[in-house]
Amino acid sequence: MNRVHGDRRIGVGMFGVLSISRTLRGAVIRHSAFRGVALFAATFVTLSSAAFAQQRPLITEDPETIGAGRLMIEGGLDLAHDYQNPVSGLKGNLLTVPSIGISIGLSSIAELQIDGGLYNRLNITSRNPNAPLASLLTVTGDSTHDVSNAVLATKIKILSETASRPAVGIRFATKLPNASNEKGVDLDTTDVSGSLLVAKTVQSIRVVANLGAGILTNPTSGLGQNDVFLYGLSFARAVTQEAELVGELNGRVSTRSSAIPGTETRGILKLGGRYTRGPVRFDTAVLFGTTTLDPTIGLTIGFTYVFNAFTIP
Repeated sequence: MNRVHGDRRIGVGMFGVLSISRTLRGAVIRHSAFRGVALFAATFVTLSSAAFAQQRPLITEDPETIGAGRLMIEGGLDLAHDYQNPVSGLKGNLLTVPSIGISIGLSSIAELQIDGGLYNRLNITSRNPNAPLASLLTVTGDSTHDVSNAVLATKIKILSETASRPAVGIRFATKLPNASNEKGVDLDTTDVSGSLLVAKTVQSIRVVANLGAGILTNPTSGLGQNDVFLYGLSFARAVTQEAELVGELNGRVSTRSSAIPGTETRGILKLGGRYTRGPVRFDTAVLFGTTTLDPTIGLTIGFTYVFNAFTIP
């Protein structure tokens, strides 16, 4: 459209009327488009504050909590190819169903988390008879199953995000020894950890970073420990009001040059997506191991449901 403000034909006869009509129509179209963009941005910001605390399929923790009196339930199915337990010496393909996560909003800044799984099935592809606890195994066939170790954690938000600073929080966690050494799927140990959580939103991208330390009990004897550094870096990119692309690199680094079996350096790269429909969000992701002890590839699929459960006085 040619809009020349010095054109003396504007306002003169029919040509002037047509020119003014085109000018006004263009202004209305541009104003409507601007309103649409502004509405999307406002809606995204409003929805994001609740979505930030919802983790699946990521495990890098956002410092934002779910809110006082709210309950978040996560469920899913996890597959891992070439999973291995160096303590029992078993290697194979692992199915976890369902993987469960429950988060309880204790206040506007505090959250209690319970994570675990009801059924782990390992289809065994190889055994290492020289593994530290291979002699304890009672598994005679080509598969074994067990429960997952539960993790109890508390997350506290220290600083809310502003235009000039990120959100900051801390998280303390304890892994309980629910698994059995005789079944050989997971480790029968108690571990503790603490992490600093930082997150910032840049336009439509949420970036989260975790840095912490863990104390891992020696799973081969129960005596001694290995101290590890914990790390996590994730992103969530809004594609539409309902859909996001997500990814992360999460793991640990052993402080020992020769780590105790079961406490070695580990890492997982994960890429996936999330789709929100009302209070429910669906997710899926593909994962890749970064060390020789990690699964070579895996898949996770699940959902998250958040609702107001109780009122805090």
